[in-house]
Amino acid sequence: MEPTAARRSFLCDIGSWADRTALHEAASQGRALQLQQLLDGGTSVNTVTVDNITPLHEACIQNHPICVRLLLEAGAQVDIRTIHGSTPLCNACSSGSLDCAELLLAYGAKVNPSLTALTASPLHEACIRGSADVVRLMISSGARLEAYDVHFGPPLHIACAKGHLDCVAELLRAGANVNSVKFHETALHHAAQAHREDLIQLLVEFGANVYPRDNVGRTPLDYTTPASPSYHLLSFYESNPLGLQQLCRIAVRGIMGTRASEVIGQLDVSPRTHRYLLYWADPTPVPDA
Repeated sequence: MEPTAARRSFLCDIGSWADRTALHEAASQGRALQLQQLLDGGTSVNTVTVDNITPLHEACIQNHPICVRLLLEAGAQVDIRTIHGSTPLCNACSSGSLDCAELLLAYGAKVNPSLTALTASPLHEACIRGSADVVRLMISSGARLEAYDVHFGPPLHIACAKGHLDCVAELLRAGANVNSVKFHETALHHAAQAHREDLIQLLVEFGANVYPRDNVGRTPLDYTTPASPSYHLLSFYESNPLGLQQLCRIAVRGIMGTRASEVIGQLDVSPRTHRYLLYWADPTPVPDA
């Protein structure tokens, strides 16, 4: 699987570094005083390498918010792209930097830059990293929950494949489609392949279909090991449909879509019902197989 530009930088596989400047180095190393001196001395804030990497990209990749602020204040282009298509916000999300991401958004960074074959969206990057705080920020800033990456599919898929339970919960509570598909593969297929019964249970509680077949004809159960906890859990769900109360919750949230959390909070119902509709209570226990 082709790594995104943000991850390429961690692997030191982004092409020639021969034209890296002192400003790039200062931003990458978090040397704020030197960075400011270089800027005051007239060094261009938007100087680029042959791969179109700017000092702002560097500061975001290495999670240096003070340097990010200095660069933005000096006029750094907030949405400039590397040769592979990554914006500084993609880099900030890839590094799990909430501070850098907030700064970029405050300066007008696009939360939904157009996708390319070599880079994922900021939300995808946050899900890959497993940073629930950054995922939450991207969602609240208008990130598209169903943004489709050619390698990963929707953000929910990669969050499940990486086993990031908190990120999966954030996406589902925000209204992500639990049954979204990529080549007939669903998030539940990923959870089963990761052998994560906690993810399986969460997805089913949000209405995941346990019976779909992927492009090779396998169901999520087919990806589990016989006698394993995930095997017993999926076998249980295949044999025991969800209760009427759970189905009603799924139906209510499905009708409300991405506005579910907002609308449910305004309903004139008991606090217990609020918690149930918002999935604040623990998932429904599953009997031992």
